[in-house]
Amino acid sequence: MQASYWHEKWQKGETAFHQFKGSPLLKAHFSELGLPKLSRLLVPLCGKTRDIAWLVAHGHHVVAAELHEPAVIQLFNDMEIEPKVMHLGEFDLIHYQAIVDELRIDVYVGDIFQLNPALVGRVDGIYDRAALVALPFDMREKYTSHMRELTGAAPQLLISFDYEQHLLPGPPYCVDAGEVVSHYGEHYDISQLASEDVAGGLKGKLKANEEVWLLQKSEP
Repeated sequence: MQASYWHEKWQKGETAFHQFKGSPLLKAHFSELGLPKLSRLLVPLCGKTRDIAWLVAHGHHVVAAELHEPAVIQLFNDMEIEPKVMHLGEFDLIHYQAIVDELRIDVYVGDIFQLNPALVGRVDGIYDRAALVALPFDMREKYTSHMRELTGAAPQLLISFDYEQHLLPGPPYCVDAGEVVSHYGEHYDISQLASEDVAGGLKGKLKANEEVWLLQKSEP
């Protein structure tokens, strides 16, 4: 999957994955991460998600990554925040940074695989609603490995879809229970918190479940 694919999706307004009021599943299950206030959450492939505003409103720092810069500009516009913008030429990334009530928001624009632990800094938890399911099968192993290395296997709230993949092309792609375990089972204790029917069907066409997973780092 090329970057041009996602840039085109955004330019055409084909962003049905964006939830204008944020994710109800985040609000319902975030507490399961057990993170104290002032924790720092990584939100990969964040788009212009309203979930970042929710996390900040609930007392958390956020670090995020997004490929399409206009989405990030819209994200800050929606929050009515004027960010500081820095170009990180060494990594081919653009860093948007803001502080809201002493809570820091860092959003990196560019290829998420250019991020490294030193650049990202401390991560206490991961919230993945639209990242893993946005990637084709041959990229998902690379991505999940990168998330572990980037965060030291920080606890994670993961939202995925389960449906008959052969009946409908992604994204979002089907990432069922077996695949979640195959990517994360060696390093995490995994529990399913919820499985809900997608109202109206996925893309209005196909029965699908939206599933919520809690990933906690396994004890050695």
